[in-house]
Amino acid sequence: MHLSNQALGAIMLALQESLLAQTDIVPVLKGFELIESEDGLIIRNPPTVRYTNDANVSEEDLESMAKR
Repeated sequence: MHLSNQALGAIMLALQESLLAQTDIVPVLKGFELIESEDGLIIRNPPTVRYTNDANVSEEDLESMAKR
């Protein structure tokens, strides 16, 4: 098995948000739902990109992102 381009992009988005907010990426990664496709593994619930002036992301926010 291998990761699809979509899955790699989703991981990179999660990493970028984690670095910017200085939060733990593990809850987001653990929440990913993977599906096997012809192109490789796909993440069914990729993270969403959001912009806010408040860089503080709570643990509740992370759990919510992981459940999407």
